[in-house]
Amino acid sequence: MRAYGLTLATFFLATFALGAQAKALAKNDRYVCSWGSDIAAGAQQSKLSGVTLYSARKKLQVRKFPKPWMRMTAMGITEQTYNSQSRLKPAAIKQTYYEQCVQHAVAQR
Repeated sequence: MRAYGLTLATFFLATFALGAQAKALAKNDRYVCSWGSDIAAGAQQSKLSGVTLYSARKKLQVRKFPKPWMRMTAMGITEQTYNSQSRLKPAAIKQTYYEQCVQHAVAQR
């Protein structure tokens, strides 16, 4: 029971720290991290559903993106997701991607 309490406390501390980091980020950085995490989660869902990388890339080719850089970035995120051996659920991929993106953005400052 004691280890559980320590694990829970560590989780909440990490969550609070990430929340503070996210607030310190510019609105655009939070948007980019959120957008990328959505792309990664969608790619993981497609991968786990048996959709081929070719089909996933074709869907991205016809999708409308608000910014010119988004299409190629989405392609890269999708390809990396498919190349990963991970079998995590899409929600876990989304959370992990977002957390790592925030850490990267904070480190770039």
